[in-house]
Amino acid sequence: MSTTTHHRPSPPAPWRSTFESHISLMPSPEFIFATVAPSSSSTNPSYTKPTTPYVPRLRYCIYRGMWSQLPENKHNDAPKNPRVYDSDMPTFTTDVRMQKVGELFASSAGHAAKDEQVQGSGGGGPCEAVFWVKEKGTQWRIKGTAFVVAPDIEGGEDERESSGVRTVKSEIGGRMRVVEGAQDKEGEWSWGRELTGHFGNCSPGMRGSWKNPPPGAPVKGEPDNEHQLGQKVGDLEDPIARSNFRVVVIKPDDVEQTDISDPATARRWKYTLVTDAQDGRGEWTKEELWP
Repeated sequence: MSTTTHHRPSPPAPWRSTFESHISLMPSPEFIFATVAPSSSSTNPSYTKPTTPYVPRLRYCIYRGMWSQLPENKHNDAPKNPRVYDSDMPTFTTDVRMQKVGELFASSAGHAAKDEQVQGSGGGGPCEAVFWVKEKGTQWRIKGTAFVVAPDIEGGEDERESSGVRTVKSEIGGRMRVVEGAQDKEGEWSWGRELTGHFGNCSPGMRGSWKNPPPGAPVKGEPDNEHQLGQKVGDLEDPIARSNFRVVVIKPDDVEQTDISDPATARRWKYTLVTDAQDGRGEWTKEELWP
């Protein structure tokens, strides 16, 4: 682990066990992920310009487990990290060429907007994730910020960390708890190994999607031989697929569980992370609300 990471002990989120038990019932753990984009980003000349600086952008994503708790997959041959850390931060995978990545950078404190500024780790823009668990008649709404983990997250010993890498390791690392009994194994845990583990957890066809033609680009002629639809990738270090592959980590600050399975007893519970200004330690509060 990098020395830029500071671990402040905090208890597991009180909503996590119920959330994970609900997600386990979904045939496919799909959720809506919302970001904001600068209102000036539209390329449609007839688009009515909003009166606000940002506009919402939504899409479906697939939940890939909590960060530092890589789900078991017997088909994944990638080297795994030891079970050193735990966290309450949901993850999903994406392509750096997708708009959501640029939006997480552009709406962050750094306001990175140029293409070369969003190629590495960083981001931190506001986001929301909404899960509808039909099997439980329950909606989960997670609000917070999201950070992008890229191949530069762990360079060589002589390489200087970028500001984006330092930000990710500080913000995400600060929410990672050391598992009981693993205090002497922190040095064995690797950010880069965790990133590769996520890549390995994807199917060969999914890995091949990171070698697709550029998402959202106009279809003009045939793509080059390296960027074709329908490819399958078995190599965990495929240079093109890995250069486009990213893991996004959601850092929650506010979680709402709305149970409408029985209209007569419907309830909403709001969990809010309250951070101590002195030591930075967070505590979750719980409030019961009408739905």
